[in-house]
Amino acid sequence: MDSSAWISLGVFVALNFAAAASGGAFRPGAWYAALEKPSWTPPNWAFPVVWLAIFTFNIFAGWLVWQAAGSAALPALGVYAASLVVNAAWSWLFFGRRRMDLALIDVVALWLSIAAVMAMFAPFSLLSTALLSPYVLWVTIAGFLNFRMIQLNRATA
Repeated sequence: MDSSAWISLGVFVALNFAAAASGGAFRPGAWYAALEKPSWTPPNWAFPVVWLAIFTFNIFAGWLVWQAAGSAALPALGVYAASLVVNAAWSWLFFGRRRMDLALIDVVALWLSIAAVMAMFAPFSLLSTALLSPYVLWVTIAGFLNFRMIQLNRATA
């Protein structure tokens, strides 16, 4: 890889790290621990493991599209960047503001943005689209979990 490829990879790492930092800044804490959760809630250790994999795949998905198409992919990469902002907002809404209702709206927007990114990446790199499949699956699960937690915790939602 030449230096420009390394630099572009670094940009994708930085963008994804910035989005992931929201999860570190707004942590579950005692409020989340006290909430009633559905029996199918993943164990707490699974969340950072899954998100590490998802962000890693997301980094390479964006980078592969950039490598394949360069500036021709800027509209797709703009949606990709917007999707990262929507992703970062969820932790702030759910854990920071404790607004499960607004977080549910955000997770729907996130799902739609990932689907849009996948559709826009497909002409440039099918591998990139495939790399985003676990992301959209996990966000689907998160959306159902968010919805169910609202139902189970109406007094605190």
